[in-house]
Amino acid sequence: MKILQFGKFYYPVFGGMERTMYEITEGFTALGTTCDVLCSNTTPHNEISEFDNYTVYRAASYGRLNSTPISPQLVTMLRKIHKNYDIIHIHHPDPMAFLALFLVRPSAKIVIQWQSDIVRQAFMLKFFLPLQSWVLKRADTIIVASDAYAQHSPYLKPYLDKVEIIPIGISEEPLRADDSKVASIKERYKDKKIILSFGRLVTYKGFDYLIEAARYLTDDYIILIGGGGPEEKNLTEIIARHQLTHKVHLLGHIEESEKYNYFQAASIFCLPSVTKAEAYGVVLLEAMAFGKPIVSSKIEESGMVWVNQENVTGLQVPPKSPQALAEAIETICNDSKLYKNFSENAKKRYQEIFTQKSMIDALKNLYEKLLSNQQRIARETEGKR
Repeated sequence: MKILQFGKFYYPVFGGMERTMYEITEGFTALGTTCDVLCSNTTPHNEISEFDNYTVYRAASYGRLNSTPISPQLVTMLRKIHKNYDIIHIHHPDPMAFLALFLVRPSAKIVIQWQSDIVRQAFMLKFFLPLQSWVLKRADTIIVASDAYAQHSPYLKPYLDKVEIIPIGISEEPLRADDSKVASIKERYKDKKIILSFGRLVTYKGFDYLIEAARYLTDDYIILIGGGGPEEKNLTEIIARHQLTHKVHLLGHIEESEKYNYFQAASIFCLPSVTKAEAYGVVLLEAMAFGKPIVSSKIEESGMVWVNQENVTGLQVPPKSPQALAEAIETICNDSKLYKNFSENAKKRYQEIFTQKSMIDALKNLYEKLLSNQQRIARETEGKR
């Protein structure tokens, strides 16, 4: 069995989609299964990277349009290598990957990982819909990380018969904190309850509402937001306008290894996203692996409501409500028994559902089933001749 993961970018770029591709590729490689990657580069150059026992093909990118890398050479690359693979696993949303699939039309089994509807680019979606429909019809299987998202996506409704629910999982191995650095973070924010959030600084993440939540919290709390992005200037201005520089810090880009020190030091993890563009929240899995209670937005169409279970691993609040965020944070921090229950439940839920192994086992079964059916059909066809 030979697999090609196909998506926007790959490590060291590390958003939710890239993290999922990385976990799948590393997981299958560890099993001795060929699992390579095709993606866009962050520069206008083609590049082939050799990792431990797998290859990453990066197509030259000439900028981005509505968050989509402009990488026409993905078509050429896919045409050259597609015959080497039995399974092509495409991570959506990625219009360039869909276009390449349409133009090349490989004979491999096609698996679509539906990580999110296209939500923010409504105008562009009108032109993209015919291509999206063609790909969904062509797909052998569509993977969605939560049933909640599958049931609420208008684009998946006609194809629910070939939807498989496979939760995204992450490896526990790299989730290690450096005790001395954790101590340093706690010393820096001495006697403060650290409310942590990570993500790209874009509007749908709702960081502006988390910043405003600080107005309703006492000076016993400090809100730390890690990540970079186009909203940084706006968020900085909100902090200054409300005189919250002593209660909210923007950490900027944080390396993966350093991020885990902040998770360990934090009291609560908060994900205040405001639209279903936050389809799942891989970062929630990291927080749960560290046993952190979670406060997240209650967006019924998003998988977040399933990942962070209400009154089990944390609390859910209405989106765009700074006061509700603050109240949920205080409720957890001021009740030691509740805090302990949420913490233990979060760790347990991660270990039972959201590990890399659980995801790889489910994908392996799916891939093998697809190839087995293909071989059966081939035998039956041959027998009729």
